[in-house]
Amino acid sequence: MIHVIATITTQPGKRDELIAAFKKLAPEVHAEDGCIEYGTAVDIATPIAAQVSLRDDVVTVVEKWESIPALEAHLAAPHMEAFRNSMGDVITGISIQVLEPNV
Repeated sequence: MIHVIATITTQPGKRDELIAAFKKLAPEVHAEDGCIEYGTAVDIATPIAAQVSLRDDVVTVVEKWESIPALEAHLAAPHMEAFRNSMGDVITGISIQVLEPNV
């Protein structure tokens, strides 16, 4: 199993548009072979000192996949290409971390 943390930055004020699109996309992703978990999250304010400043234009996608090939198939899926194309004027940047649990 692998974990994926995707950080997606949007144009100012466009985060809710991206979240709405993810809500429509999520059932297709959950149906993919190898998908264990797939969901979005946004920053919240806490009193925890180590927390970074709130990022109003960021959506974090938390994912778990059975394998790297399953993740690669996900990234190449037609619905993902259509999603990326439809969000071209909303998204300004994406970074992905692929992690392997070790405990």
